[in-house]
Amino acid sequence: MVDKSRLEGSLGSQPKSKEFAFDLNLALASIVTIQSIIPEDAFTASILGTKRAGSGVVIRESGVVLTIGYLITEADSIWITDVDGRVTPACPIAYDQDTGFGLAQALGHLDLPALDFGRSNEAKPGDPVIVGGGGQSQFVRARIAAKHQFAGYWEYLLNEAIFTAPAHPFWGGAGLVGQDGKLLGIGSLLVQKVSEKGQLQDINMIVPIDLLRPILDDLLTQGRTNKPPRPWLGVYSVESAGNIVVAGLAERGPAAAAGLRQGDVVAAVRDLSVESLADFYRKIWNCGPAGTEIPLEIVRDNRSLWLRVKSVDRSSFLKKPRLH
Repeated sequence: MVDKSRLEGSLGSQPKSKEFAFDLNLALASIVTIQSIIPEDAFTASILGTKRAGSGVVIRESGVVLTIGYLITEADSIWITDVDGRVTPACPIAYDQDTGFGLAQALGHLDLPALDFGRSNEAKPGDPVIVGGGGQSQFVRARIAAKHQFAGYWEYLLNEAIFTAPAHPFWGGAGLVGQDGKLLGIGSLLVQKVSEKGQLQDINMIVPIDLLRPILDDLLTQGRTNKPPRPWLGVYSVESAGNIVVAGLAERGPAAAAGLRQGDVVAAVRDLSVESLADFYRKIWNCGPAGTEIPLEIVRDNRSLWLRVKSVDRSSFLKKPRLH
């Protein structure tokens, strides 16, 4: 159950415009709720579920909604709900594996304003922001707590993610709005950091909007970026005691087929030692595009051995979005 006291306000509370340097009501009107249904036989169904819910931001008055990709990956039904409770069906049109962004197209007239893009590279730690999402345009007044690299266990890496605090409890697809009322990013995760007092603090990880600018046209017209896909191994990895440890494997994925096991320690890619999770990913991606064979040195039961993993395009495992 969500602690409503953590939410600083909502569209219905009619915040005074003098509190902000922009029209908050107008900005929040661009943030919608997204619900999706995924087929039971979809590749991500067992991982992310068949019913997903979160938020998105209208970025085109034609009804294009930007969200975090895991909400709509492999979806065959999507519904968009605005602040007035009006529901409009939509379809997925793109999911970018590298950034994590997803795009959906409303199949009816939303009649909602599109939120302009800000410059996330200009945002600085300490800046006040609004994080909006979760239905009825609930929002949290927050600050940028940090900007730094983020490596996810699912072969995902951002060179610089945005972290905000206090955390919004409805983080998936939430819109990060800067001091000028423009969109700075899309909420992806709830993570924890240790505060100066040594206590664990919940914060939101945000994908910066600047990552969308160079790929948006490709996503809208082709459903993916116009570049060779990265090699994907299907490994879920974590850092532990200075080692990269295999925590799990994608079912039917390349790494599982090559004989990698849970608990294996990844020591090197080709002849280059692995120093961190981010370093592991970069060394894999530097080997070449999807389809490249990746030699891995692993340590199992205190013994070193080599495996050769034939990488693939991760999207080949996913049900394809319907282009609008």
